[in-house]
Amino acid sequence: MALLAGVALSSSLAPQLPVARYDLLLGYGLLLTLLFRLCGWETTRDLAVIAVCHAVGLAFELVKVSLGSWSYPEPALFKEAGVPLYGGFLYAAVGSYVCSAWRVLDLELTGYRRRLTAAVAAAVYANFFSHHWLPDLRWPLAALLVAVTTGTWVHYTVGSRRYRMPLALSFALIGFFLWLAENIATYAGAWRYPSQLHGWQPVSVEKFGAWALLISVTVVLVEASRRRQRTR
Repeated sequence: MALLAGVALSSSLAPQLPVARYDLLLGYGLLLTLLFRLCGWETTRDLAVIAVCHAVGLAFELVKVSLGSWSYPEPALFKEAGVPLYGGFLYAAVGSYVCSAWRVLDLELTGYRRRLTAAVAAAVYANFFSHHWLPDLRWPLAALLVAVTTGTWVHYTVGSRRYRMPLALSFALIGFFLWLAENIATYAGAWRYPSQLHGWQPVSVEKFGAWALLISVTVVLVEASRRRQRTR
């Protein structure tokens, strides 16, 4: 939310900004990361996971922007192959959220098929690239993801009570809210889809499904980090 607020604020201040907005957002993202660490809201291990999410997201951005899936039309000094470096923070923010939720809500997975879920998540990530040249397998992969997570429960604590929900449902819920956030971000000019180049339009509902799939990658990464921490 803090990153999204910065994007929205920078949009309203853009004409008066002394530097390129994308570069300012890069600095803002770095400051947020430092602030969260100094305040103890994120651990060193969290930062390592978030850095991986940033790298994974930036690689994703470089490929997708080069293929015309979306664009960053504004100029920036820290911009590579059409992608401002702050773009990776959008994925890092998702990683930060999952890490924080894991700690604050005391998340626990039961019935989790670690290797199968990781394999499907990796295939989901790969399909976002390969579907530009090969058949799009997102629907079969979505069905497979539901299959391998059937019986997997996310246990979490709110107040003094313990709750649980299916892991697949948590993917859908997070994906929905990320889709809403993406609508806000594109409205604020964080990036543009081809359909938005001549004026903002709501982000396609298909992106909701894409986020619901992509969040599986983040959850797999965070769970692996937490598991290593427990075994030490």
